[in-house]
Amino acid sequence: MKFEVSKSPYGPTDEIGRLNEITERSRTKVLERINPARVYDLSVDYFVGMPSWDFVGDPPYQIWMTHTPGGTIVDNPLGVSEAVNRYVSYSGDAISMYTHCGTHIDTLNHFGYNGVIWNGYTASEHLGARHWNVCGADKFPPIIARGVLLDIAGLKGVDVLPPSYGIGADDLKAAAKKQNVQLASGDVVLLRTGRMRLWPDHDKYLIDEPGLDVEGAQYLAEEGKCIAIGGDNVALEQLPSADPDSYLPVHCYLFSVVGVVIIEVLMLEELAKEKIYEFAFFGAPLRLRGSTGSPMRPFAIPFAR
Repeated sequence: MKFEVSKSPYGPTDEIGRLNEITERSRTKVLERINPARVYDLSVDYFVGMPSWDFVGDPPYQIWMTHTPGGTIVDNPLGVSEAVNRYVSYSGDAISMYTHCGTHIDTLNHFGYNGVIWNGYTASEHLGARHWNVCGADKFPPIIARGVLLDIAGLKGVDVLPPSYGIGADDLKAAAKKQNVQLASGDVVLLRTGRMRLWPDHDKYLIDEPGLDVEGAQYLAEEGKCIAIGGDNVALEQLPSADPDSYLPVHCYLFSVVGVVIIEVLMLEELAKEKIYEFAFFGAPLRLRGSTGSPMRPFAIPFAR
């Protein structure tokens, strides 16, 4: 199935797609319902050797010291006395990584069709030497919205869905019915495959992951009217792709056709264990100008019963 890039219903300068649905009114409706007694952290921590999307040469997470107490005494970068360096005990560090490492959000410039991304922006006009000049993470607002967890592994009665299982519309409808939740316009929908049970084993977590298929993506975006879709796996979607025309058809469709963003590598086990299926979702990416993705630390706060 082949699609074409859509022009945004939010106007010719739109760069954030469905995130435009986040308004003062929508935030207020969500915040009025929360019970702040409990907060669920949905992110993973970053560490050397963590699983990341490294199949096509993208850099893994690295961290290294730029200053140490002992090294500062030897190097004396500030030109002070040894006594001062010993007293202050300066430590500093730096990191490098792919912007799609760990818990992160994908932006609408991440994938497109034939050199064109969401809203008709073209690589020839809007992609510079370093980054896209449109649709980057710097344009995203803080995401405060109703969150819904659909526990697909729980629906099937397994800890982890089988390798390469495709989550379709029937699975999504059945999970919602079993959990007694209804999808609504403006939702952030989170899908549990159970893959976090395999974290942080690199190959078991990454290879042949179960995930959303195009039919399922169309259901959530077109009937569910969601603004974002997240998953506990590395690519949200079923891998390898079942579509001969695209190796990431769900990404291409969600970004380019309907303007729905993707959140990946989410820790959903605690929510599922405690059967928290409806909640306030909070998350914001680092404002990396023009980036195709950005780390984020999302969390969920249940609604008052």
